[in-house]
Amino acid sequence: MGKAGKLALCVLPLLFAAQSWAFELDDVAVKAKALAAEKYSAPQSNLPASLRDLPFAGYQKVRFREDKAYWRDGKTPFQLYFFHQGMHFDLPVKINEVTAEGTREIKYDPAMFDFGDLDLKAEDLKDLGFAGFKVIHELNEAGRQDEVMSVLGASYFRIVGKGQVFGLSARGLAIDTALPSGEEFPRFTEFWIEKPQSDRGTLLFYALLDSPRATGAYRMEIDPGRDSVLDVQAKVYLREPVEKLGIAPLTSMYLFGANQPSPRHNYRPELHDSDGLAIHAGNDEWLWRPLNNPQRLNVSSYRIDNPRGFGLMQRNRDFGQYQDLDDRYELRPSGWVETVGDWGTGHVELVEIPTPDETNDNIVALWRPDNQPAVGEALDVHYRLHFSRNDAKLHDPQLAMVTQTRLSEGDVKQANLIRQPDGSTALVVDFAGPVLAELAADAAIEPQVSVDGNAEIVEKNLRYNPVSKGWRLTLRILVKDPAQPVEMRAALVQDGKPLSETWSYQLPAHE
Repeated sequence: MGKAGKLALCVLPLLFAAQSWAFELDDVAVKAKALAAEKYSAPQSNLPASLRDLPFAGYQKVRFREDKAYWRDGKTPFQLYFFHQGMHFDLPVKINEVTAEGTREIKYDPAMFDFGDLDLKAEDLKDLGFAGFKVIHELNEAGRQDEVMSVLGASYFRIVGKGQVFGLSARGLAIDTALPSGEEFPRFTEFWIEKPQSDRGTLLFYALLDSPRATGAYRMEIDPGRDSVLDVQAKVYLREPVEKLGIAPLTSMYLFGANQPSPRHNYRPELHDSDGLAIHAGNDEWLWRPLNNPQRLNVSSYRIDNPRGFGLMQRNRDFGQYQDLDDRYELRPSGWVETVGDWGTGHVELVEIPTPDETNDNIVALWRPDNQPAVGEALDVHYRLHFSRNDAKLHDPQLAMVTQTRLSEGDVKQANLIRQPDGSTALVVDFAGPVLAELAADAAIEPQVSVDGNAEIVEKNLRYNPVSKGWRLTLRILVKDPAQPVEMRAALVQDGKPLSETWSYQLPAHE
């Protein structure tokens, strides 16, 4: 046999060894499709009362021991920490490691955790499991391990980029959100996490989702950085039709802000994880909807053909607007859904739920497709989630952005220069961006404004803002029925050409 032939024989076994095992989305999809064909079997909790009845402060005492971190040997750029079951996180999730040789379950061991001063017995911890996991990575500086991603509860997860702190959450799927029949919360029941090579900067994992009326297979790959990005591919199967199928749902918190000041004295001018919903429509229109904390449940729906993106954003990055040294709301990321492929027709929906404090996530944004998959057929979805503190990077540079919306009592300046309230409501909207900064202060810019039938415009004033090098729009409206909301829209144009995104605002109803 020639030298070339011997070399070929040597190489072939290596190739077969390298390709001996591969785990893919279809492996999970087979499970999800089979599961959808079966009757739903509700999981049973094995959590003892000593852990189930823990208050939140007690659950916080259960800490994963960092010396037990998975992949701690340093041969991968990531480590895994695990969440213990407890409180309402009472159902275990199965977590598997994927390697070139195959998959194996990562087994729960109570020795992985420090239980502090909690009064727990050995039998309380027998045959329990993990409630979720954390992805740990050198995100902010070399040699320091930071939490990049947290996966805990139903299909919820949170992600941060460099210099960010945890804020809004994302979910795998939402069903019947804000409907009178009640919301169904699908949950991730099993994960397969691929052990990365030492030179790989991303972490790939898969998840199986289950709920009474839907199942799903998910492929997720996180790329940590200044803006951390999660690439999501999913196949969703229905056991039976649902009224509202929510794709790429985001969940956040809005208590009060510039457009809705706190009703009580508070040293913090604003308190929220997100301050607005942004939408990039298929026709290239950009919409900005400031958030509210309404007095009653409110759902806003935006008809969109083939959306290019939407997200719950935290645009205000000035510490002075929050003044919170503990929670650092100005460092919380915006969450932007970049759609991949043709998503067809449907609606971006915004759900706003009344909340008395910041402990409740009361804001939801999701995509509601017009067409649901037939029972047993796959709905294929692909999108990228961006977690960023730079909203301008995610926006069209040729269109100005709304930088703030402020609410005020309307008034009129009298002859003696004293301002006298006239029963109107004033809204001050600032537009700014490179496209406006390039224009002269006397440029011929016009505002296009509309309000619904529940209000009358009594003043519409646009003026140059030398501080932001943008333009400030002041609207004064007379509300006809305060018990009903008022819908309004505004945008800046020059020679009929849009210069800004569209400000779409709902003045909430007042009881």
